[in-house]
Amino acid sequence: MSYKTDRRAAPSPVVRAAGWMVGALVSFLTMALAGRELAAELSTFQILFFRSLIGVVVLGLLLGRTGWGQLRTSHVRLHLVRNVAHFGGQFAWFYGLAMIPLAEVFALEFTTPLWTALLAALILGERLTLTRIAALTLGMVGLLIILRPGFQVIQPATIGVLVGAMAFAVAHIATKRLARHDSPLSILFYMTIIQLPLALLPTLMSWVLPGVALWPWLLLVGLCALSAHYCVTRALTLADATVVVPMDFLRLPLVALVGALFYQEPIDGLVLLGAAVMMLGIWINVRGERVKNRNRNVTGDPKHV
Repeated sequence: MSYKTDRRAAPSPVVRAAGWMVGALVSFLTMALAGRELAAELSTFQILFFRSLIGVVVLGLLLGRTGWGQLRTSHVRLHLVRNVAHFGGQFAWFYGLAMIPLAEVFALEFTTPLWTALLAALILGERLTLTRIAALTLGMVGLLIILRPGFQVIQPATIGVLVGAMAFAVAHIATKRLARHDSPLSILFYMTIIQLPLALLPTLMSWVLPGVALWPWLLLVGLCALSAHYCVTRALTLADATVVVPMDFLRLPLVALVGALFYQEPIDGLVLLGAAVMMLGIWINVRGERVKNRNRNVTGDPKHV
């Protein structure tokens, strides 16, 4: 009896990773809304600059309480690679928010799990198990149902967001490797301190003083960027990248709903069907990982994984 109670009281790492990804989803959606509002008056570089500036201030306050010693790292080059790639992905993402519909931005960005899965297998040595392949496949099928394939006009922003998705995949892999050694706060701090100067020079060339009405949106972008990446980093410390990243597919149906509520963008039954297919893939993946972890705990044999 007590054994069953203990198991209920201690969710599996994959379930806890899913919980952190819920926090990431809420943060990313809020940041998309704020970015759409800001794009009407500020350049993409200026949005990125204020995002990093707010992040440096907030993280400085947190590190002042928890200790600056956790910033010690022997992986400076990996931090640089991660943040150059992530900066490029973020630029493409915010640029896309200003130029093409929300659902299209997120749909293109969701090629990231495919690139991540391939890179994780090649660089991290993660196995592409049948359940992981099923999750990725069903996720992409769900996207195809929603997109009803084929873009009629290929805009520069469309190509940019697709390239940004590849950059995000590189950042995911680098985050997974860094999470083995550095704390989430350390990873976030280096993200803000490296990306701040990357955005500063282009911002000075086209500086616009933000009005009072824009500051709440700027604060949302800065705070949600931190919370989103903190949640993703915590999720990646609990489960493999090929398990965590497919959970992000849920952002597309959610952002379609946000677009309908706030920007009167049309939504139909195919979006709901696509969302259902995605959720099926995520459920299969999470269930498969729970069974795998249970078998590992029972046998104690890592080859049994």
